[in-house]
Amino acid sequence: MITVYGEGRGFRVVWLLEEMGLPYKLRPVDLMAGVKNDPEFLSINPGGFIPAIVDADVTMVESIAIMQYLMARYGPTPLAPAPHDPAFPGYLQFLHLGEAGLAASIYFVLGARHFAPEAERSNWSARQALDVYETRLRLVTRQLACTPYLAGGAFTAADISVTYALELAQRSGSATLGEVEQAYVDRTTAREGYKRAMDACHDTRAWVAKIGGR
Repeated sequence: MITVYGEGRGFRVVWLLEEMGLPYKLRPVDLMAGVKNDPEFLSINPGGFIPAIVDADVTMVESIAIMQYLMARYGPTPLAPAPHDPAFPGYLQFLHLGEAGLAASIYFVLGARHFAPEAERSNWSARQALDVYETRLRLVTRQLACTPYLAGGAFTAADISVTYALELAQRSGSATLGEVEQAYVDRTTAREGYKRAMDACHDTRAWVAKIGGR
């Protein structure tokens, strides 16, 4: 049984597991309470960040690496095009762009706007992070002008990666989505796998309800 520790970016992992039909259990991690009070989790990831997974004798952190591991370990799956597939380069690029270019940047914008002292909420670093997010988003917008999903005509794990980042940006009030991006998110989040992941992720669902989002 695969154990997923923490929601947040762990939502990507849960969504992937639902799409693949793999059994798992979700173990909450309360970052707001402080992981110093969670020795079990710290024994899994002494860095104290989420998500993490334990799969038999395998322990992993970092959501994109976890996704790649699961698809390689329990695939093949259409969520990960094979290297010879023409969709593979685009899939790989957007799988990683969803974190490295989008979510990682918006995370710092979110932190500045919601947790920093008032005088620092629009500091140089926060503005730079937003600029990084916006410039990388242009790649997503350009791709979606040509294809319904980021690797082409079929939904892949790259869409899980990017959808999470776009929803994080929108729900946190850190950025807004244009018409093309919103239509894309509407497509990806209409999937049954996404709905099951939302049902499983109680903290995520509670946060969305609290802010009046979807």
